[in-house]
Amino acid sequence: MTTGTNRSTATNRAIATDTAAVATEATGAGSAAGATRLVDDGLFADVAPPRLAGARCSGCGTVVFPRQESCPQCSGGTMTAHVLPVRGRVWSWTLQAFPPKPPYRPPAEGYRPYHVGYVDLGEVLVEARLEVPRADIRIGLEVRLITVPAYLDEDGTQVLTFAFEPDPEGER
Repeated sequence: MTTGTNRSTATNRAIATDTAAVATEATGAGSAAGATRLVDDGLFADVAPPRLAGARCSGCGTVVFPRQESCPQCSGGTMTAHVLPVRGRVWSWTLQAFPPKPPYRPPAEGYRPYHVGYVDLGEVLVEARLEVPRADIRIGLEVRLITVPAYLDEDGTQVLTFAFEPDPEGER
């Protein structure tokens, strides 16, 4: 989906969890049944704490997420790795009221609606799951990046993705 001159991506389905514990598990510790991995290593610049990996155009300064080889704005600059901020504001949101199309994998307990939206990170809008209760979600809400479980692989490996939750250091 395109917004302005920036690109964004969505990863579907996640369940809120403690970021520090998930990040520690993401290092690969544990048995096969307790192991974790990222949904796509290319989305992340780091795991503990989580940081998303974007790219910046050397020609016009456009920032994109996820990384890509050419600039969607000017097509002339070289794209270089750019670590995105971990805090932003909800720019827009909606309720994902029905299961997404494949490759979405529903959880074992069945599909439950969840919030998705765009998060304004200052340089780029990122489409993501929003781990925010309905009573609290609003445009302008300050949020921070977290990792959350997306699904279990056939071998029992917990696959992690990214999401945003309310920022406790935000508005007070």
